[in-house]
Amino acid sequence: MSTPPNLKVAIIQANLKWEDANANRSFFSKEIAALSDAVELIVLPEMFTTGFSMNAENLAEKKQGQTLLWMQEQAKLKNAAITGSVIVTENGQFYNRLFFVFPDGTVQKYDKRHTFTLAKEDQTYTAGTKRLIVNYRGWKICPLICYDLRFPVWARNTEEYDLLIYVANWPKKRVAAWDALLKARAIENMSFCIGVNRVGEDGDGYVYNGHSAVYDCLGENLTDQNDETEFSKEITLDKNHLEKTRDQLKFLQDRDKFRLI
Repeated sequence: MSTPPNLKVAIIQANLKWEDANANRSFFSKEIAALSDAVELIVLPEMFTTGFSMNAENLAEKKQGQTLLWMQEQAKLKNAAITGSVIVTENGQFYNRLFFVFPDGTVQKYDKRHTFTLAKEDQTYTAGTKRLIVNYRGWKICPLICYDLRFPVWARNTEEYDLLIYVANWPKKRVAAWDALLKARAIENMSFCIGVNRVGEDGDGYVYNGHSAVYDCLGENLTDQNDETEFSKEITLDKNHLEKTRDQLKFLQDRDKFRLI
């Protein structure tokens, strides 16, 4: 019996430069170049080129815009998948869109389902309607965005994914919820759960203190830190641990059966 493949993941927590795509791409280019060649998946924050801005009319890129081209270039250079969200315009609408870019440049996308009404994101960005499950190097991955974290039904593990990802701009004043919910999503879905947040202060005066983390399927924090500064960290996700734990505990088999109407 073959051993399930592990996955080497890098998370990058950054102090995003407000509405300055060139500066942010330059920063991430340096951080990505410094990662080891063993890295297979790189996770960036939500709206990583701009910060969490409602200035979509001036900042939005086309669906094949400069940042996506940059992500494809970086993925090929590093031979690793890259994911994070950017502001995109398509058919006259604005989206908070996550791209999952494969090493060969292939792209899959997810539009944020739960737009953040408290910041009036719902008045600027069109909500997505479909979840994305990515198949990558023997792993099933469900990437989501920030406010989605508060809605457990949207993350419910019905496809038996192995890894849940949240990219975010989650403010310091509510970081206790971020910490608690990331851990909860890992436990209840019996999956690895990654949350990548930003640090620093944005152009609207909101302060962010990071707490980017990786949890295993039992809720253990594999990063073992609540760092409030910029950092890059590489973590190996153990597929054998995941499968053994699921087989032993079988919690997913006991989930309630229902459908949304």
